Amino acid sequence: MTPLPKCSAPAERALRAAYIDTLEQLATYTKREIAALHGVGPSVLRILETALHEQGLRFTDSEIHS
Repeated sequence: MTPLPKCSAPAERALRAAYIDTLEQLATYTKREIAALHGVGPSVLRILETALHEQGLRFTDSEIHS
């Protein structure tokens, strides 16, 4: 399991509150779902997308967590 990249403290708290600790878990969410978390803004989304891409992962297209 690949840990999440370093992000802002509010974003890290939001991801932790959503029980997202790894890139593999993050990849089960849509970009829209993650953007809706309080503390996750455009710059954090870019960081997360880049980290996902580097691991051959991406946000899902299926909104299964709604």
